[in-house]
Formats: sequence, structure tokens, C-alpha cells
Amino acid sequence: MGTLCDALQIRGGGVVSLAGAGGKTTLMFQLARELASDGHSVLTTTTTKIFKPAPDQSPMVVLAENLPILLEKFGASVPGGLHVTAVCGELAAQGKLIGYPPQLIDTVQKTGLFRWILVEADGARGRPLKVPAAHEPVVPASSGWVIAMVGLDVIGKPLDDQHVFRSQDYSRITGLAAGTPVTAESVVRAVLSPGGILKGFPPEAKRILFLNKAESRGRRAAGREIARSLLERSSGGIDRIIVGSLSPGFFLLLSCDLQSKR
Repeated sequence: MGTLCDALQIRGGGVVSLAGAGGKTTLMFQLARELASDGHSVLTTTTTKIFKPAPDQSPMVVLAENLPILLEKFGASVPGGLHVTAVCGELAAQGKLIGYPPQLIDTVQKTGLFRWILVEADGARGRPLKVPAAHEPVVPASSGWVIAMVGLDVIGKPLDDQHVFRSQDYSRITGLAAGTPVTAESVVRAVLSPGGILKGFPPEAKRILFLNKAESRGRRAAGREIARSLLERSSGGIDRIIVGSLSPGFFLLLSCDLQSKR
């Protein structure tokens, strides 16, 4: 059903940041694997914290507290086809890695050390849906693409802390009452809200909404409904909408190009 790069329309190299909920880590490592297999050097990292990747997610994990140490480990260039996860520290008891401030990622991008830098820019504590806090997401200014994710498995589930990270904030910006089923319409409102799912993205970055986990008929219908409504109501805040699934592998149900509305 095509590749992730084709669906996301990313090409040429640069920084790709991921925010939201419902598959960021999976997308980051699947995209890294695809780019590396195409012969590109790829850095995966975070501006927050991530779980330490398994070997099948990332073949190399490097601890480098700062840019000089990172440059010392790789010299002037990184060979094509190499995928590296680099972080500044480790929380061994939690099995997590500590990422870099966004300014450092901007500096790494300027060095040209890696063709691609993929950044997980916030956390969702395993929930399929979230709205960001005031300090989120932590997106590097150099990001050429920002991908906001939503897990379609949340549709029909109660609006509570078990299913939605920061459920009270979600209720506030969408008008959906706590405890009632999450609807496709409420996701549309969360996307369109100034404080919602697309909050804090660099103005020049391409903005992509990825509606993930479209494995069932009901989820696919919800994904189509969200995409159709955003096509009608978005006033330019989104460049592309993707409905699909990352498990198993990548399956693309539909993609919509909204670039003409920006």
C-alpha cells in the first residue's frame, strides 16, 4: 500500500517531529527503518523521554551528553544506511532515555551529520488521544514536518483519564462532557482548537495529521468522517491528513492533501 515516505510526502532530508498520541514511537522507528533501508543516515531522539528501544527498533543507542561528545562519536559524517538513537542520559530504573533540548537538535541539524532527524516531541502515557499542556509539545524550530497523531481506537471510549491524556482539558476545548463516548466530531474540534492537537507547531513546518489504528470497519469510518470534516472546515492549519495503520506494518487507507488551504 505504498511507503511511509510517500504517504507523508517527506523528502530531501531534515527534521521530522512527532506529537500527539496513538503511535508516535512506532511511527518514528518504522520511518527510521524505511529511511535507513533507502541508504539515508537517520538519528532518532526525543525532546522529552522515551522508553529504551529494542534492537529491532533501533540497532544502535548512543549516550552523548552534549553536541561535542556526539560529534566525537561519529566524526565528520555518518555513513548512509546507519540508524542511531542518541540521547543525553538514561533512567535505568524506569527503562527510559532522556532526550535533548530542542535548540541542540537545531544545532545538530545545521551540522549535516545526519540526513534525517526524527524527534518524539511529547508524551501521552500510552493513551490513544491527548491534548497538550501549556509547555507542550517541545518541537525544534528546525522541524520541516510535524506529525500529529491520534489513535482511532479511542472513538466510542469514555472521555476519562484511562483513555485520554488530560481528559479535562479535552472536555474543555471540545465541549464533550466527561464520561461520554469520544466522538469523531470531538476529535475534529480538538484539531481545530488553537490550544488543541496542532498547538505549538513551527509556522513554516508542514503539518500532517495521522489518524492511526484504522484496523476495523468502525475505525475506518471514523477516520473518513474526521478527514472529510477537516477538509470542509480547516482554514489552513493542516497540510495533509492520513488515515491508516502502523500495525502490522504500514497500511494506508486514505490521504488528503490540504496544502491549497494554507
